[in-house]
Amino acid sequence: MAPFPSNQTPDVSANQAPQPFEELDAKRDVSYIDMPLTPKTTSVNPADARLASLSRFAVQSVHLRECFAEFLGTFVMILFGMGVNNQVTNSQDANGTWLSINMCWGIGVLIGVYCTEGISGAHLNTAVTLAHCVYGRLPWWKAPGYMISQVLGAFAGAFVIWVMQWQNLNVIDPDRETTQSSFATYPSDNISNYTAFYTEVVGTGMLLLGIYAITDQRNRPAGPVGAPFAFCLLIMALGMCIGMNTGYAINPARDFGPRLFTSIAGWGSKVFTLRDHYFWIPIVGPLIGGVIGAGLYVVLVEIHHPRQTLP
Repeated sequence: MAPFPSNQTPDVSANQAPQPFEELDAKRDVSYIDMPLTPKTTSVNPADARLASLSRFAVQSVHLRECFAEFLGTFVMILFGMGVNNQVTNSQDANGTWLSINMCWGIGVLIGVYCTEGISGAHLNTAVTLAHCVYGRLPWWKAPGYMISQVLGAFAGAFVIWVMQWQNLNVIDPDRETTQSSFATYPSDNISNYTAFYTEVVGTGMLLLGIYAITDQRNRPAGPVGAPFAFCLLIMALGMCIGMNTGYAINPARDFGPRLFTSIAGWGSKVFTLRDHYFWIPIVGPLIGGVIGAGLYVVLVEIHHPRQTLP
């Protein structure tokens, strides 16, 4: 009997060595048509090599890495926020509106969260840090490092925008009498400090309530990709609904860092004494409001989730 039927020919392809680029040719048939036909290489990517060479400078302390992240995230957020504040104010609304201010602050938070969430949890806000400590989400010993990093990040962001706006400020406010509100927050003329304090408590309370809801893994979490966008929308909505009274600081670091900078950059000590020493309200109000807002969510929702039972 013949080894193969007479009407067939032996298949010798299985015994042949693979031809060069066969694998790439196969990929061309399944949607890789635009890939350049280059053979695989074992050479080291120059970018990877440079990154590896810099790794010897990597910080080994986990907490210090968290502080670096909080500094960077807050810096990014303030850069966007102070930038749009100055652009709108210094142009007398010719280059922006209240809507663009709220949108840009929200986007600043979005980018800041993406920079830091996987490292420090993306607090970017002293009120968030305090609330997390109160409700056991962050050890108390980490709070000073987080808070100082946030204030320094806000200070640095204000400095960068001040340099960028220096010439404009010299034209529209050479004596530094009116433009301090482009950096720190101040109440509207018809708003008392009592109402301003109440506004900051309520606003920051809603901020923390929203943050706890968005990140509650046993409710309807936004997830690691969706959470930054949810935070962005939350900031925009808060600005649109409560921003008129105080400029919605809702973040002690966001207000105190730039305020401290303006005190040494030409505006002087009046930034702390204006409106009956208003400066303490954007610090104390958000700290109290954040604890209250987070507590409302914890007490009314979080502790009532069904406990998981062991099999």
